[in-house]
Amino acid sequence: MKSHYFFSTVTRNSDLWTVPFKTVKWERADWDTGDFVVGRVTGKRNRLYRCETKTGRIAEMVRGDLMIGALGERAATLEGVGDWRALTEGGDLDALTPAGLIGKATSISPMLPDLMRLEYLGHVTRDGRKLGMMDFVVPAERRILDTPVVLLIGTSMSAGKTSSGQVIIRALSYMGLDVVAAKLTGAARYRDILKFRDAGASAVFDFVDAGLPSTVCPETTYREALDLLLSKIAACNADILVAEAGASPLEPYNGAMLVKRLGDLTRFTVLCASDPYAVLGVQTAYGEHMKADLVSGPAANTTCATRLVKELSGHRAMNLLDRNTYPELVAMLKQALNLE
Repeated sequence: MKSHYFFSTVTRNSDLWTVPFKTVKWERADWDTGDFVVGRVTGKRNRLYRCETKTGRIAEMVRGDLMIGALGERAATLEGVGDWRALTEGGDLDALTPAGLIGKATSISPMLPDLMRLEYLGHVTRDGRKLGMMDFVVPAERRILDTPVVLLIGTSMSAGKTSSGQVIIRALSYMGLDVVAAKLTGAARYRDILKFRDAGASAVFDFVDAGLPSTVCPETTYREALDLLLSKIAACNADILVAEAGASPLEPYNGAMLVKRLGDLTRFTVLCASDPYAVLGVQTAYGEHMKADLVSGPAANTTCATRLVKELSGHRAMNLLDRNTYPELVAMLKQALNLE
């Protein structure tokens, strides 16, 4: 009987569903970040027993289902922390995200049910060698990015960066501009860049396209991945890049490196914050290096919140989901990008 696999988001650039492979248990000493592994779903089902598939569709998972994901690491402040290296001999793995980031949870929010558990069945192999995300990365000619950037940063995960990005991409697209969008740090989740595409971006990228299941990795690894991604983006010859730094630049996702790397290309920065006090926290941590042109996200949900942001930090806060703010947003973008 042929096995039925759920191919998660991190496999989306591979050919695993068209070219045969074998599942082989691999010596633990030879495991690496990005390796494709097969896991059988175990444990008691709950709302986290889901798989974001290679197309971005969400599939409900039940005990016995087979999912292919990639070994990786996550360090989320609001949900959970985990790393494949924390797995003990004979223990089960966890789906650290629905997108197929697989490891062993070491710290989980009490607000969440148990993560989806996976029995390790083996590595994905062909011709006696294991396969991973890096095996399917499409190389690109080295290019220097000179595209103006609208940068989305946050005080944490779930602070409204992707939603704000959608609004901004639509606004820029309605101006007749060719917009490319990318999520350049964080943990793999296809839905985020698919939302950017739906908003009007002509091309979308994330670090999965550079072979990383998340950007919790050594700086040298991330620097190489970022070089590749920026070269791919440069090849698009777009008018504007809308770039999201997932989570917060202060978290271990290499966001600070990204902000520094984009440097003077960044013409407009949106800080998406969970609340007004978080704006002050990031401003204090970053000092003069944090120059947000606009604050959005939950910190701008009400007029009381926007007023408090102004009092605490001096920044203009705006609820980008409120259509009444659209004319002011457009005016700010035009001025920052010299589109007058």
